[in-house]
Amino acid sequence: MGSVRNVAVFGAYGHTGRFVVAELRERGYVPLLLGRDQDKLLALAQAWPGLEARRASAEDPASLDRALDGAVAVINCAGPFATTAAPLVEAALRAGIPYVDVAAEIEANLDTFDHFAERARAAGALVIPAMAFYGGLGDLLVTTAMGDWTAADEAHIAYGLSSWHPTAGTLASGTVSGQRRGGRRVRYTSGRLEYHDDALPTLEWPFPAPLGPQSVIGEFTMADVVTVPSHLAVPEVRTYMTAKAAADLSAPDASAPAAVDGRGRSAQTFVVDVLVRSGGKERRVAAAGQDIYAISAPLAVEAVDRILTGRTRTTGVASAGAAFDAPDFLRALSSHLSLHVPLDTAG
Repeated sequence: MGSVRNVAVFGAYGHTGRFVVAELRERGYVPLLLGRDQDKLLALAQAWPGLEARRASAEDPASLDRALDGAVAVINCAGPFATTAAPLVEAALRAGIPYVDVAAEIEANLDTFDHFAERARAAGALVIPAMAFYGGLGDLLVTTAMGDWTAADEAHIAYGLSSWHPTAGTLASGTVSGQRRGGRRVRYTSGRLEYHDDALPTLEWPFPAPLGPQSVIGEFTMADVVTVPSHLAVPEVRTYMTAKAAADLSAPDASAPAAVDGRGRSAQTFVVDVLVRSGGKERRVAAAGQDIYAISAPLAVEAVDRILTGRTRTTGVASAGAAFDAPDFLRALSSHLSLHVPLDTAG
């Protein structure tokens, strides 16, 4: 296979990065293994014979330029993205290749939209932040549920996780985000982000069968509050998390995911249930699958494949729902997700 199929993976030896490397190989691409830890890179290269490891650091632009030489795209899997996203986007723009990341950090995603929108558009480049379980999947589901609606009053994204064993990267990114917002919480209301110190409500969410009704934490705000409003006229975007998963995440002795199958996935299952309201009507769509970190790999790799094959709708910095045909994208992930199609109901 020629070098034109090389896709650089920054943070290739991380938990999500390993899933991305495996997915790229399954899709016929040749991953370039990028990261700043030489020992971890070499160990990964030994596990994947024939793949090239290239040491690079977000603090060293020249090393990034060398690492991206010959790549047709880059997927950034290395958090905290508050530190890595901007340098990698800069390097991708210099190299003239598309950039995709799996950032769940709200502020880091906002930075990408704010700082690179004009430059990426002028260059005819595509930069897609949050192309992962949080931010990307929710945006695709909301866009699909919207259908022919040009606007909606509210979008609700409820995360039904059976458990949440966070990776070290998730915990580090959460710490950085918390520091950036001064310990405050964030929500998207009245068409803008609002930082607050209010206690988060607990309520019941009617997830579809077989999960059924679950206790959830309201305003457990995720990256969807950046991706959805970036292209859809929805002034209220609210996200929810099952109370058990939220407790797992905040536990002082939180443990990392443990593999239970040959693909390295954990036993964690999820349902993402989306409800949009406009006037007196509601539309709903849901997706279910296994392992929130593992599912980020086909999301990111499918995005890269669609960019490289010209199946995109825009340039610049864009969310998944703006860049791609959302229903078609979700159908392409049928081996990873089970999808419940949208339904109109009276309000």
